[in-house]
Order: sequence, then structure tokens, then C-alpha cells
Amino acid sequence: MITVGMNYHVIEGKDILFEEKFAAVIGALNSADGHEKSCLFKDVNDPLSYLIISEWDDEKAFASFIRSDDFRAVTDWGKEQILSGRPSHKVYKT
Repeated sequence: MITVGMNYHVIEGKDILFEEKFAAVIGALNSADGHEKSCLFKDVNDPLSYLIISEWDDEKAFASFIRSDDFRAVTDWGKEQILSGRPSHKVYKT
């Protein structure tokens, strides 16, 4: 099993839209092969900074998801309309 931390910083005023989109994306995550669970966290010191923690069976399952058309569509939308900078991902192996 691996845990992936995905860090996002959104444009001011886009926080609620980001949270709503995550609620919709969780459905795609939950149907992805190898996905166990994901949670969204908001930084109490920077309310425009978010962390998504995802648990996957293995790194191959996560890599397959981030190469998918579903993930690409969401990230393209985010880059154009929501995010203030490039997101970063970190894989934690257990």
C-alpha cells in the first residue's frame, strides 16, 4: 500500500469551487482500480492551501489513475481556472 499527498493552492475566491469539484472527483477516485480512500484537508494557517491524502494498493495503480483521461480533464480545468500554482504530489510507501 502507498499513500499519496497531493498539495494544491487555489486562487483567492475559488476555494468553495475547488471543494465542490473534489466532492465530484471523489466518485472517480472511488471507482479507480487500486484506490482505497481519499480525504481533503484544508490548511488552518492558509485557507487557500489544500492537501488530498489518497491511499492506493500500489504505486502502479496511482500512476495509472493520473495518466487517465478523467484525471487529465480535472487537472486541465484546475490549471486554467482554479489553481494559483503548480500542484505537487508526494508518494509515501508503507
